Amino acid sequence: MDINSLNSFLDNPTNQVIFMLLVMWSLIWKGIALWRSSQNGQRNWFIVLLVINTFGILEIIYIFYFSKAKNDQPKNKI
Repeated sequence: MDINSLNSFLDNPTNQVIFMLLVMWSLIWKGIALWRSSQNGQRNWFIVLLVINTFGILEIIYIFYFSKAKNDQPKNKI
């Protein structure tokens, strides 16, 4: 997609709203997933989530299937 195609797409006000909603959707999920991966010490996931943009799809999959909260991890009893 070249810049002229993007400009013609964004000339329509409806498309502008859709584009902004998509950007906000993506940023919210990306922020949550990046925060969670950093809190869990999952550096590789953090890098993948930061670099790859899937409009929230990969982020949602990570949050609900691959991340584990620190409370969910077994504790060592001494």
